[in-house]
Amino acid sequence: MGLTPTRVLASFSSSQPLRFASTLLLRSQSRIFTKPPFWTMASVAVTTPAQGDGASQIAPQSTQAHTGKRPFPGGGQKGRPHKMKKKAKKTKVGEGSHEEVLMMDIQNLMAAHKISEDGAETTKEQPPLPEQGSEIEVDVVEISSTGDGLAKQKGSDRIYVVPFTVPGDTVRVKVYRHLEQEGYTVADFIEVTSPSPLRDDSRIKCKYFAKCSGCQFQMLDYSDQLRLKRDIVVKAYRNFSGLPSEVVPEILETIGSPLKYGYRTKLTPHFDGPPGARRRGNTKAWETMPPVGFTPKGSNKVMDIEECPIGTEAVNQGLKLERERLAKEHGKYTKGATILLRESTKRVPNAQIQKPLSDLTAEEAAALVPAGILPKPLAVEMSSSMTEYKSCITNHNATSTEYIDNFIFTNPAGFFFQNNNSILSPFTDYIRQHILPPSGGLANAPGAKPIRTLIDAYSGSGLFTITQSALFPGGSIGIDIAEKSIDYARKNALLNGLNEKQCSFIAADAPELFKSVKKYDPDETVVVLDPPRKGCDNSFLTQLLDFAPTRVVYVSCNVHTQARDVGFLVRGQAEAELSASTGSTGGKKNEQADDPFDVLLQNDVKTRKHKRPVRYEIESIRGFDFFPQTGHVEGVAVLNRVDS
Repeated sequence: MGLTPTRVLASFSSSQPLRFASTLLLRSQSRIFTKPPFWTMASVAVTTPAQGDGASQIAPQSTQAHTGKRPFPGGGQKGRPHKMKKKAKKTKVGEGSHEEVLMMDIQNLMAAHKISEDGAETTKEQPPLPEQGSEIEVDVVEISSTGDGLAKQKGSDRIYVVPFTVPGDTVRVKVYRHLEQEGYTVADFIEVTSPSPLRDDSRIKCKYFAKCSGCQFQMLDYSDQLRLKRDIVVKAYRNFSGLPSEVVPEILETIGSPLKYGYRTKLTPHFDGPPGARRRGNTKAWETMPPVGFTPKGSNKVMDIEECPIGTEAVNQGLKLERERLAKEHGKYTKGATILLRESTKRVPNAQIQKPLSDLTAEEAAALVPAGILPKPLAVEMSSSMTEYKSCITNHNATSTEYIDNFIFTNPAGFFFQNNNSILSPFTDYIRQHILPPSGGLANAPGAKPIRTLIDAYSGSGLFTITQSALFPGGSIGIDIAEKSIDYARKNALLNGLNEKQCSFIAADAPELFKSVKKYDPDETVVVLDPPRKGCDNSFLTQLLDFAPTRVVYVSCNVHTQARDVGFLVRGQAEAELSASTGSTGGKKNEQADDPFDVLLQNDVKTRKHKRPVRYEIESIRGFDFFPQTGHVEGVAVLNRVDS
């Protein structure tokens, strides 16, 4: 029997009135979006003039400005600001972009400050906006989910976006640009005139802080950083999930990183091309060594960086050696380029070590280092049983090696792998503790089947497929679009003593993913999702609902797109059918059926594939701090299929 829209809505929760559920679906309709197709990023590299297999590989920069750099607003570029605004309008709501996340926080803050205690909107006269380029003093009232401070000038409701600040700071800023349509102003940080009780600048360990755009929170105590990151997750689900608060459980405390500095195992500093490098046919090279480092906040020019305190010792030593090489070879570069610095580890049992590192010959040291990396180990970490020799890879195609507890992972150095090794042990253990239903709960429900199979979507080189495989007697299956990642995943399974029955991998695009796993019983299957920042597209989520695994663990480096996707799964089959009915036009309705209930009625018989509606409920949501000192937070959401 087909399920009518009324029954779809009523099934959402037996404890909630139909009127509420109808409102939820109507609200959700405006949050159906079309996203880019499932993809993976490929690196393009050119070999530098260095010699042999150990040569560095530096990827040429795009001729376009880096994402996030602010275009210069004047100087004969009359059409540029208009084009920038027009481009911003094209950003689809729900994509979780930096601009959208910031705008949502600003709108919420503006709404809060325009409401007086009695609930009436304030109507006080606003002072004129300060001139661009002028310096003013503002009070910081909130940190946005992007890590920037949101501030107000006394006597004005205008919101100013100011980096490197914390709530309670009073700071002097330089007005950069008024965004009239958006209703806020971007300003550059100058100095703190009255510090917040949260601020302690003695905590800052980087001489480039408040200039380099990499870190935002170095002035904060680490417990305050974790509290703010929990707030980011809370706001993500409030602003992007489209779910009422009563169906979102309390966000758990953010789990911190064992290392607060010296944790990044990968850095990609870069340098610009020489003057005239963007002209066609340019052959002019640098006459002096260019600045090598990262892009400062509010600028398009590279800032020279000699060391990065959040990078590991080996990565910083690699940066030093690459700077020394470029000091000699800069005359060979006619374009800007990006340098890869990736840590690689060689683990040796202490019983096999006969000499300290300083006493090793060049040949003995080289034997500890995989081919294609710098000439000797750059750092050493010792435990009671093992010594780990750390080196720095600069060749995109060389193989890097990492250890997580007793698991070993190899990967092309230029491919993605988590960049904070110190948190991967507690992180994978948390997944291990939550990937199966808790005892006494769903696991013991009448008719419940034991979970036997793991499907790891977006598996890469096998992080979850391998580390969780011991829990699944029916096998652990990793799926990814990148064939090279799948090749390495298979090698990693063998390195960890796992046969194909225990751990297997499939190279498949998203549309083919669930065709590959139809033989598995969804009642005995858990699916792990770990997509790129853009999240999952509607086609993938609809297929996931069609497959209907009993449990889903969603890992994300962008909690805003995660919240959007989790909202889709919680609303379930009705949302998926409505999304398909409205077409892939970014939320436009079917022209022949303006009402979402009519859309469902028209497609009820034609498109229904389930005898029952499929949706999920959220068991838990928690953040992980993969990048201390920054505004970034990783999210883990655990969902269960609702069978009632």
